[in-house]
Amino acid sequence: MEQNGRGSRLFCDVYTLGLVPFADVWILQKNLVQSHRDSPQPDRLLLVEHPGVYTLGQGSTLDHLKVPPDALPYPLFRTERGGEVTHHCPGQLVGYPILNLKQHQSDLHWYLRQLEEVLIQTLAEFGVAAGRQAGLTGVWVGDRKLAAIGIKVSRWVTMHGFALNVCPDLSGFDAIAPCGITDKAVGSLVQFCPGITVAAVQPVVIDRFAAVFGVSPVIQPAIQNVAPLGL
Repeated sequence: MEQNGRGSRLFCDVYTLGLVPFADVWILQKNLVQSHRDSPQPDRLLLVEHPGVYTLGQGSTLDHLKVPPDALPYPLFRTERGGEVTHHCPGQLVGYPILNLKQHQSDLHWYLRQLEEVLIQTLAEFGVAAGRQAGLTGVWVGDRKLAAIGIKVSRWVTMHGFALNVCPDLSGFDAIAPCGITDKAVGSLVQFCPGITVAAVQPVVIDRFAAVFGVSPVIQPAIQNVAPLGL
């Protein structure tokens, strides 16, 4: 495969992983980030659902948990991403771009806005007019947050990413103040599009990601045994 390079169309390997534990994909991301540091790599986008889990940002506080950590209904991980506590569960499409921003723009604010734009355009494809809220990261429909974003960038290589609530059971959010926000609700696409599924949304996310970031997606085979870097 042609490697990514300035002045030419970039390639992005896309892996649709299905339902995989958070810890396994976390290890995979770390391995992919290291491979980017060791040698030139194509961009990659991992798309996944997780069994129920809570994650904390690197500097986030436990004050945004509504119950003690050992009383949470699902495991809790502290990660190296930015942002506060969030919840992942089946029915939520999680995207982990592993990009070298030097091949795009070395600008974290640009990158965050691009991720938001991917999700705004995705929701528009289903007739949902979403947007941003001043001073807050993520994608909203009115005061309902449908997508959260939390990233880590090291030497301009990205990890972590976005989570779009397609058709999840939102009750897992009741144990936390999602992203530290207490005065707004969490929402999902199924509230606007009854019967919508992750399978229906996933190809639209791939298409909009490719358009917004100016890459050519290359759909790769499923990875077996995700945790030990099956790439």
